[in-house]
Amino acid sequence: MPDTPLPPAKASDRESETPRLNRRQAAKVRTRQKVLEAARALFAERGYEPATIRDIAKVAGMSTGAVFANFQDKAELFEAVLSEDLLKLAETMRTAAAAETSVRARLLAALTAGYHGSLEQLPLVQAVVARSWFQPVAAEMHTRSAIKPLIMVVSDTLQAGVREGELRQDADGRLLSELIYGAWLSNYRGAAYDGWTMPQLTTRIGKQIDVILAGQMSRP
Repeated sequence: MPDTPLPPAKASDRESETPRLNRRQAAKVRTRQKVLEAARALFAERGYEPATIRDIAKVAGMSTGAVFANFQDKAELFEAVLSEDLLKLAETMRTAAAAETSVRARLLAALTAGYHGSLEQLPLVQAVVARSWFQPVAAEMHTRSAIKPLIMVVSDTLQAGVREGELRQDADGRLLSELIYGAWLSNYRGAAYDGWTMPQLTTRIGKQIDVILAGQMSRP
């Protein structure tokens, strides 16, 4: 006798199968998010070193024990904030690039959007750069993973330029991506110590793009 087919699952049945957070789990998620928001605010205002766990806990309205229940130490907390922020920044940059048609315009739009999205958090950017010189290998690997979405925006834009015939077919996309990202990051120093404005940053990165891509453009 053939098996009787089962009736299709009702929406209510499917919903009941979806795992839900219990109250304790939901409270832990909320606590973690409050800690991240407090840490983000202090890192952006003061940088890494001056922002203490005690101060972060105070801004979050909880004990230091609650902070350590969610994060092993300040370094892990910093990495979590950085990862979240850079993913959002990469999406902002990708959206800006998509509105342009030429490889140069896409790069300039993306990198300018990156400055717009992070310049108000300059101490946080400085902290990332400063820590990159003195952090343990494991932390360095985490930082590299966090910045990868930004570099991928540049890399994908260059690859599109190759496919569309704007850039030479033998262009070294990886090297060009690293050079352009490095130039973009170095300009934060001018913003921090020389007071460069957005127009100055945009002009600077535009000239750097031109120099880096010189010789890489396809000949008509």
